[in-house]
Amino acid sequence: MNYLVSLFKSRDLRNKILFTLFILLVYKVLTHVPVPGSNYAALSQLFNQQAAAGGLADTFSAFSALMGGGNSEGLSFILMGLSPYINASIILQLLAVIIPKLEAISKDGQRGQEIINKYTRWLTVPLALLQSYGMILLLNTSFGGGELVAPAMIPIAMISVTAGSLLLLWLGEMITEKGIGNGVSILIFASIVTAIPQYFINNLSISLEDNAAFASIVFLLVITVALLLFVTWFTEAQRNIPITYAEHGKRGMEKSNLPIRLNQAGMVPIIFGVSMVTFPSIAANLIAAFSTNSTLRSISDWILANFNPSAPNMWYQVIFFLLTMFFSYFYVSIVFHPDQVAENIQKRGGFIPGVRPGKETAQFIGAVSARLTLWGGLFIALVAIFPYVFQAFTSSSSFGSVQLLISGAGLIIIVGVVLEVLRKIQVELVTKDYDKFY
Repeated sequence: MNYLVSLFKSRDLRNKILFTLFILLVYKVLTHVPVPGSNYAALSQLFNQQAAAGGLADTFSAFSALMGGGNSEGLSFILMGLSPYINASIILQLLAVIIPKLEAISKDGQRGQEIINKYTRWLTVPLALLQSYGMILLLNTSFGGGELVAPAMIPIAMISVTAGSLLLLWLGEMITEKGIGNGVSILIFASIVTAIPQYFINNLSISLEDNAAFASIVFLLVITVALLLFVTWFTEAQRNIPITYAEHGKRGMEKSNLPIRLNQAGMVPIIFGVSMVTFPSIAANLIAAFSTNSTLRSISDWILANFNPSAPNMWYQVIFFLLTMFFSYFYVSIVFHPDQVAENIQKRGGFIPGVRPGKETAQFIGAVSARLTLWGGLFIALVAIFPYVFQAFTSSSSFGSVQLLISGAGLIIIVGVVLEVLRKIQVELVTKDYDKFY
């Protein structure tokens, strides 16, 4: 209680929290604004039919929620969420590895990051237009073959959905600038959290039909809480490398630590992995709907049979696991540079006991980072596929088939966002205390 009181005693912090909550309220209202020209009644009926069969509707809704999208069942104009922006970020980071000029810009500190962010926003627009066209065609053809969006209204719907994604991006940047925490992450967090009650109701309905309501729901809640605690513990775990600094003007030595987190990549690899692993299924549906080529249709049928997110088999889970591991290493290699860290330590007159300054220090830090990335990548990859393993276990047990309230990606995102916001709040409170002395 005292903590909450101290939050609202700080005027700046109070305003930031209220502003963030206001933006989240605006976001929630936007999730119920439909795309112009959409057939809401037909879409809702098709979603209910396919959701009961565990079809593409489940995948579409889950992907939309994970990317901060709106009400896909009502064809909200923010149904794509922030996925075009996330895809643009993936492309720019891949290009930064290939193109030396982009790599130099990305390493140019704050100024370079601002330029990369500007390029990412520009790339988001054409990607959003292409993705909106694909999504609308997918809805029109895959969900019953009806005209959920009339052909004459498709251009307007594309512009509306693209504008929705750009509006979400702007709201996220407003939170980052004037609110508390990273705005994009907070919007995705809000999308995931608001979907939890519906998952709980669905699981409750299934368990009541199986006459195992109490046992399955209790088991589900225990597993969810245990996973949240485990993910929190793993997210906060870190390796402290001892650093010794020579005190200027003194004969003594000052001891410190270089902390390297076990999960250095955070939630980024799992979001990238979800984007990549979902794409083949969406592309296969479009090919099946529009292509008359027998070879392409055979490939499409094979993908839908063996690589379908709504019915993930072993190969789907293995590829999802490997993609998450790959993006863990890839992202850490971009954001963490052992050479720069070793150089900064040496400039400040520091060294790691038993390790020579310079190149050997960089190699030592790089080796530590690589080992931590291995375990951190294994951790988030296992969390990513755990919901599929959990559902398979409950399907073959006396509990009945139940789904986790939060997906593996959602677990890491929720924990990461909550911890980040708490750190931001703590920094604001400490800053407020320091200001009293000036």
